[in-house]
Amino acid sequence: MYTFDYQRPASAAAAAAALQGDARYLAGGQSLVQSMKMRLSASGRLVDLGGVAELKGIRSEGGKLVIGAMTTHAAVAASAEVRRAIPALAELAGDIGDPMVRNMGTLGGSIANADPAACYPAAVLGLGATVHTNKRTIAGDSFFTGLFETALEPGELITAVSFPVPAKAGYGKHKQPASRFALVGVFVSQGAGGVRVAVTGAKASVFRAKAIEDALAKSFTPDAAKAVQVGTDGINSDLHGSAAYRAAMISVMAARAVAAANAR
Repeated sequence: MYTFDYQRPASAAAAAAALQGDARYLAGGQSLVQSMKMRLSASGRLVDLGGVAELKGIRSEGGKLVIGAMTTHAAVAASAEVRRAIPALAELAGDIGDPMVRNMGTLGGSIANADPAACYPAAVLGLGATVHTNKRTIAGDSFFTGLFETALEPGELITAVSFPVPAKAGYGKHKQPASRFALVGVFVSQGAGGVRVAVTGAKASVFRAKAIEDALAKSFTPDAAKAVQVGTDGINSDLHGSAAYRAAMISVMAARAVAAANAR
């Protein structure tokens, strides 16, 4: 690991002010610190957000569930508020990584990193969430722009994410056994905005599966989801699974997500 300056501000304003020059925000550190240890990433300064209390917390507000960016996966999984409003989101958080990752990793850190196999991006897209920063609000549909890429501007700080509360929601995840990242993860919701289906792990970035959305809009059943044949265009292929395998698993995981949503 290269040498770096470390700062731990107590407010979001102080954190933004500290991010000057070759500096990066440090959230849970579950991705960034590992990259730094392997010398795959280097920054002159890390601005630790762990001391910023205003970036943590969960509350219901105007038909939405608002979760602070520095809220850990474990806190989301254990929250009675989340389990009451969007149980699928609590279940998603509770199945991320292992206990250490869940107790250190954060919502904001996960979506800012935009790992193509991370779970939270599927929830953001699958629920039509809004990402709040210290400068603006960004619609979930516009937030993820590519492989490890987002719409965030240099120095922009995620402060919270607001999730509309759906009538139904479910998440189906086929895990990579060692990392517990998603080989294919599908988040499905049915709400005021219609049916949304978001897929993670299958392409370079999370995406919506329009064909499955259309099928579920007609019949919100596992059979309707499973009947959709997903093409292999742009689908990942590696030692863990071919493009054809991942494409087939999208429909299977969507069906499981619908079954979970209907069971509640």
